[in-house]
Amino acid sequence: MTQYLEFEKPLAEIEGKAEELRALARANEEMDVEKEAAALDKKAADMLIDLYKNLTPWRKCQVARHPDRPHCKDYIEALFTEYTPLAGDRNFADDHAVMGGLARFNDQPVVVIGQEKGNDTKSRIERNFGMARPEGYRKAIRLMELANKFGLPVIALVDTPGAYPGKGAEERGQSEAIARATEKSLQLGVPMISVIIGEGGSGGAVAFASANKVAMLDHSVYSVISPEGCASILWKDAEKMREAAEALRLTAQDLYKLGVIDQIIPEPMGGAQRDAQTTIAAVGKAIQSMLTPLSKMSPDALVADRRKKFLDIGSKGLAA
Repeated sequence: MTQYLEFEKPLAEIEGKAEELRALARANEEMDVEKEAAALDKKAADMLIDLYKNLTPWRKCQVARHPDRPHCKDYIEALFTEYTPLAGDRNFADDHAVMGGLARFNDQPVVVIGQEKGNDTKSRIERNFGMARPEGYRKAIRLMELANKFGLPVIALVDTPGAYPGKGAEERGQSEAIARATEKSLQLGVPMISVIIGEGGSGGAVAFASANKVAMLDHSVYSVISPEGCASILWKDAEKMREAAEALRLTAQDLYKLGVIDQIIPEPMGGAQRDAQTTIAAVGKAIQSMLTPLSKMSPDALVADRRKKFLDIGSKGLAA
């Protein structure tokens, strides 16, 4: 069953009416409602285009968080073969919010790492809604070191509201773990590609996105803080999240202009949740296009390229 966002309610009514007509026709074979249903379908398709042709930053946040968007596990299952998951940080525990391991991408051996939110109540609780604890970042560091040792490219799939802010996570060194994961990403002598497939929130996302190439899906977001958190700090009112979303410049389009990301991956009309297969295929194509030239570079050149990329961030101002 399709889940509609708040701004999609008018669309839900039209698509619901079309489905009601077809349900009546299925119950009574003598009824011919296809012409009326087709007209409603056309109206719904036009409304969908109208709704999505110029989404505000806050609406993009809502789309990026849609529960039906394909998640990390979906991408790994569709794009990678011979996936062998590796668990644990060899120090404390295994964090189920972070999944990763050895795999083949278009028959090329790689290490894939990503944050998984889960797709139902049970899996979301198990995955902690994609919010990693220190052991998750330390697992990622272990996988990056493994990739560096054996010369394997690293592909990171980012989808998190942020690192877990709980007491236990702080006691086990959350900020230190994020900092070391970011440091390790910048030191790798192998190609690293990051794709933000949903939410790229705070340092929890940066730890996986300090890569040679960073791409974002069209309706994903990437920011230092959530709009609600920003509004709570600046205006002492979480309801100001729309204004905060505008100010944060968190959309793929803004971040591409600012030079923070390298590529925007198009989504089907209505968002990734309406056609997961097409979205996943587009992400796979984008990863391959970024990986091919990086695979020809030496370890030193890769480190220098990554260093230059991040030192150059900020050279393009908002007026550029």
